[in-house]
Amino acid sequence: MGGAERNARKRRQEQAAQRAVAAARKSKSDRNKVIITVAVVVVIAAAVLAGVLITNSQKNEAAGVQIPVKNVSAELEAKRDGATVLVGKDTAKVTVDVYEDFLCPVCRTFEDQYATQLEQKIQDGTVRVRYHMLTLLNNRSDPPGYSLDSANAALLAADAGKFPAYHASLFGAQPEEGARGYDKNQLIKLGQDLGITSPDFANGVNSGKYNQIVEDAYQKVSNDPALRQDFGNGQVGFGTPTVVVNGKIVQALNDPNWLNTVVSQAG
Repeated sequence: MGGAERNARKRRQEQAAQRAVAAARKSKSDRNKVIITVAVVVVIAAAVLAGVLITNSQKNEAAGVQIPVKNVSAELEAKRDGATVLVGKDTAKVTVDVYEDFLCPVCRTFEDQYATQLEQKIQDGTVRVRYHMLTLLNNRSDPPGYSLDSANAALLAADAGKFPAYHASLFGAQPEEGARGYDKNQLIKLGQDLGITSPDFANGVNSGKYNQIVEDAYQKVSNDPALRQDFGNGQVGFGTPTVVVNGKIVQALNDPNWLNTVVSQAG
């Protein structure tokens, strides 16, 4: 082996030794980083787990609870007409169409603001309301299906003469969108608590007696050009709640005097 070759091998050995030392130093630093990283991951994981537990708890708030009864202040005349419930007298000078979904939080806002006013106008005979209970958010409960189950149950409650209180109770204790809705047993129990004794109600809830007409009504309504609205940012379509008087959409949530206005305009 010549001198040049020996020198080259020596340089390679020295370089290898330097790389080993550098690697050892780096490994110590990396170990510290790993320890710190693991600690951070553990903290984050604990926070995520706590969030999941809280979220799951919130999602299941409706499980097994009794739906509180919310009675209306007066016995209101109500009858079912297909997938629509008419509340009030046929002789009323104003007819208001209200399109709602029992899971829709904005629909609850509408009910919170105007249910009492509507009830008073219905009671004095000036207003009749046609309630259209729809399934716009049927896939937004977990599991899906609450919008359909509740709409079907409300129509059955109308058959039993208990729609106004049933409707008010479901909005008064509305489940959270994205969470678990009330199941059929809970919907049946609410009807019983309101005085519905006929087995037809429970049987109809369990069998989904009016499911098809509810779904058909939603398809018709959602494709009706007269019910489309511009929600801004290029979003045009049907939404809930939609309030219609004399074939025209009323922006009820933006006008606290809308009901008095339409009544006064009717003469």
